[in-house]
Amino acid sequence: MDTIRYELIPAQGEGQVALVTFDEQGSPVNTMCQRWQDDLATVTAQVVADRERLGAQLKGIVLASAKTSFFAGADLKGVFQMTEADAPQAFARIEGLKAQFRTLETLGIPVVSCLNGSALGGGWEVALVGHHRIAVDDARIQLGLPEVTLGLIPGASGITKMVRLLGLMGAQPWIMEGTLFNPQKGKELGLVHELVADAAALRPAALAWIAAHPASHQPWDEKGYKIPGGTPASPKIAAGLVVAPAMLRKTTRGRYPAPEAALSAMVEGAQVDFDTALRIESRYLARIMTSQVARNMVNTFFFDLNAIKSGKSRPAAGERFKPAKVGVLGAGMMGAGIAWAQASRGIATVLKDVALDKAEAGKAYSARLAHKRVEKGRMSEDAARQLLARITPTANAADLAGCDLIIEAVFENRELKAQVTREAEPQLAAGGFFASNTSTLPITGLATASSAPDKFIGIHFFSPVDKMQLVEIIRGKQTSDATVARAFDYVQALGKTPIVVNDSRGFYTSRTFGTYVMEGASMLAEGIPAAVIENAAMQVGMPVGPLAVLDETALTLSVHVMDQTRADFAAEGKPYTATPGELLVERMVKELGRPGRAGGGGFYDYPPGGKKALWPELEPLFEKPDAPWSVPELQDRLLYRQAIETARCLAEGVLTSVHDANIGSIFGIGFPAWTGGAMQFIYATGVQAFCQRADELAAAHGAGFALDAQAREAIARHQPHH
Repeated sequence: MDTIRYELIPAQGEGQVALVTFDEQGSPVNTMCQRWQDDLATVTAQVVADRERLGAQLKGIVLASAKTSFFAGADLKGVFQMTEADAPQAFARIEGLKAQFRTLETLGIPVVSCLNGSALGGGWEVALVGHHRIAVDDARIQLGLPEVTLGLIPGASGITKMVRLLGLMGAQPWIMEGTLFNPQKGKELGLVHELVADAAALRPAALAWIAAHPASHQPWDEKGYKIPGGTPASPKIAAGLVVAPAMLRKTTRGRYPAPEAALSAMVEGAQVDFDTALRIESRYLARIMTSQVARNMVNTFFFDLNAIKSGKSRPAAGERFKPAKVGVLGAGMMGAGIAWAQASRGIATVLKDVALDKAEAGKAYSARLAHKRVEKGRMSEDAARQLLARITPTANAADLAGCDLIIEAVFENRELKAQVTREAEPQLAAGGFFASNTSTLPITGLATASSAPDKFIGIHFFSPVDKMQLVEIIRGKQTSDATVARAFDYVQALGKTPIVVNDSRGFYTSRTFGTYVMEGASMLAEGIPAAVIENAAMQVGMPVGPLAVLDETALTLSVHVMDQTRADFAAEGKPYTATPGELLVERMVKELGRPGRAGGGGFYDYPPGGKKALWPELEPLFEKPDAPWSVPELQDRLLYRQAIETARCLAEGVLTSVHDANIGSIFGIGFPAWTGGAMQFIYATGVQAFCQRADELAAAHGAGFALDAQAREAIARHQPHH
């Protein structure tokens, strides 16, 4: 066996204990790979044989791990290769695995799980085989069932057991939301029974518990066991379950089968005996794990995200860079957010603005965020004080002396950006580098103001910085590999997710997002009702409708970008043709005086203290009662338009990898997670089917949907093979 070690060790007092140690060879973690499943069957048979041979002399079973974590969970490569046709086979496998678990936990002797490290997903389900669970008291250890975040559900008895341990309502956040917990929280919930100081204390504690509990079984195998809080038949629970599917539908919009399947398995399983509940759970898992949505989400939230975390997009230049002191120019919304992100990760931050009171107002933003965390008990007073002490507000450029990195986050204006670059650059430490947090202006152009364009880069944060996980790193024409690598390390030091893109107008995220909002504006220009457009977008899984987004980002900004683009095209002697959507936005601002939310109203009205509502004038101004539309067509337009732009970015070399495209589209522009991201959406649809649909949309709705030979070639060339 090369994934499990089995030995008999002396029990406390007399007799022996079966020690089962998970130790997958050639892997840093233990997974439920096929070899492990086969080895588990062998080990289970051996325990049964030893139980018959030794009788009362076999005192118990200890489950332990030889890795730094206890057990990592399912083998997701296997999941990615399955299709709907594999469901019956998947069901048989899951049932086979659970049969081994059931055999071990019903032998009548105590089983103890020794959790030396994290146990997630399938790993937590392995831990649940133990009648008694002992964990090292370390807050960094993560336990729980995060399956739904990957489009899957716990199916190796996790749903059935958690419902029987915590009740239907109590188990909900841990199953339906995939919330994780540490050993301390696990002890509060009664899921972990004992905490020890370190890994060395685990085995003695396990042997002591076995000696004290010679006969043991799982709580649900006791006569008369009742689910905490009652079954679905109890009036209180029944009342909650009536609204649960509707509440769930509101968040999933019917696009995510996993949480719905998890809820069904929980409720149906609570109405039957334990073994039937296990079978129900297996059926749901077999259906979910062979679905396209699971493949999409596993591909992106596991494989693509890990590719980025492990530095696949980082040039192999230079040592890992750890920033000690970073300057931020501009203490507005963006600059203040960047200062918070740095200070909360232990980085000394100089926050500079033209006037000291402006810089201090920027620091006050961090004070507010810290205060909220202290109030909620998520941060100590002392930690908040230390965090704020790391931010130095100033109006004096000399205070930037010795910064490893300076980021400018001033208004999107080339002259202003050039001016602050020239002023701040001389203050950099030897070997330091300079970054611009622009969302649209090409970096190569901005770098002309720099004395060292090889050390000039774009680092594009998303607003609000404290909540948004993604950061787009933009390489200018002259940016060196070493600078890209250091920017990558800086973003990871903030605990954020970097994608690396090459320079162009709008880079990847702003450019692609622009196509989404403008497609929405074009639909309105065609006379389609605004409410229909917004609802179609929400139902397909976009976080907000395109018109609402235009309002938030300010229509004036879109017009400003359009004017700038027109000027740039004119300077190059090229004609610029605005789309119907762009012309409509321009009319909203210049003719109708509707600049967006900050300017009092745009596509929506914002009554003080009330809920925003679509501006009533949109109907007489733009809507045409005879405009033809269907919701699936509108949804295709909104998703295809972004996916096509993403393919163009790959074709032009703005993007260089599919993982950056998928992660960037979901975390940066809210592309629906069920698709697995903009490129995975193409591959899941099927390259040929996607191109054919794009051609239909181009014929009906114009050049925005036209895929040229270069884009088609890029889609084919980048197709992933797992």
